[in-house]
Amino acid sequence: MSPYSHTTFFEVIALFFQRLFLLLTGQLSLESLASDDIQILVLIAVAASGALVGTLLILRKMTMLANALSHTILVGIVGVYVATNSGLFEHGEGINIEAMLAAAVAMGLVTAFLTHFLTNVVKLQEDASIGLVFTTLFALGVILVTVLTRSAHIGLEIVMGNVDALHVDDIRLVWVILLINAVLIFLFFKEYLVTTFDPGLARALGFSTLLFDYLLMTQTSIAAVGGFRAVGVLMILAFITAPALTARLLTDNLKTLLVFAVAVGCGASIIGVAFSRHLLTVYDLPVSTSGVVVCVMIVFYGLAIVFSPGQGLIFRFLRRRKLQEQIGLNK
Repeated sequence: MSPYSHTTFFEVIALFFQRLFLLLTGQLSLESLASDDIQILVLIAVAASGALVGTLLILRKMTMLANALSHTILVGIVGVYVATNSGLFEHGEGINIEAMLAAAVAMGLVTAFLTHFLTNVVKLQEDASIGLVFTTLFALGVILVTVLTRSAHIGLEIVMGNVDALHVDDIRLVWVILLINAVLIFLFFKEYLVTTFDPGLARALGFSTLLFDYLLMTQTSIAAVGGFRAVGVLMILAFITAPALTARLLTDNLKTLLVFAVAVGCGASIIGVAFSRHLLTVYDLPVSTSGVVVCVMIVFYGLAIVFSPGQGLIFRFLRRRKLQEQIGLNK
C-alpha cells in the first residue's frame, strides 16, 4: 500500500519532504519510491526546466514558437517508439533517454528551420508560418501514433499526459533534461542576456541572434519531451509560460526572474499533487493531477496580478490614489 493512501493536503506535503530527506541521505532508493513521490519529482523537474526556457522565450517574444514545438515533438516521439518498439504510456516501460533527447533536438531544429524558411524565403507572416508548421507536423504525429498503437485512449493521454503511468526512469529523464537546460543557460547566460535585450549590440559583439534562437528552440524541445508522458503536449505549454509570466510580475532582474520562475513551478507541482491526493482521500474524487498543477499555476499568476509589489492591481490603485491626492493638494 502506498504511504500516501488516505493522506490529506498538508500530510502529503509533510510526508513528501520526509521521504525526500530519506532519498537524499541514501536511506530510500529510487526503486522504493511511491507513485506520489515519482509524480512530484517528475513534475518539479518538468516545471523547473519549463520555467528556465520559458523565461527566455517570453522575453524574446517567442512563445508561439514554443507552442509549435510542444506539438511537433510528437513526430519525434513516435520515431523513438518505432525505433525502440517500446510503449508511450505503458506503465513500467523503460525510456531510452538518448533516443528521446535526439528526437527532441531533431524536431526542434526541423520546426525552427521550417518556420524560418516559410517566414524568410516564402515570405509568409511569422504567425502563419508557425501555425502551418505545427498543425501539419502535429497532425502527422497523431496519425502515426494512432496507426502504430491502435489505441483509442492514447489521444487523450497525448493531450493530458498520464501521471499514473510514470516510472522511475521518468525521474532520470526529466532530471537529466533539467540539468542540461540549467547548464546551458548558465554557460551562455551573457549571450542570452545580450541577444535578448539588445540584438544590435549582440551583432556588434559577434553574437549570432539566430544561433541562440536555435539553441533555445532545442532546449525547449527537450523540455517538452520531458513533460510529454506526465502532462501531454498541450499542457506542457502552461509549464513553460505560467511560472515565467508570474515571476515577470515580481522582478525585472533576469537572474532573479529565473529563480522566481523555477520556484513558482516547483511550488505549484508540490501543491497540485497534494491537492489532487486530498480530493481523492476526502471526497473520493479522482482528478487529473497535471490539470490541477496547471490550475495552481494560474492561481499563482492571478495572485501576482493582484498583489505584485511593483505591477499588481492593488499597488497601481494605491499609486494612482496617492497621485490624485497630491494633485488635489497642489490645487
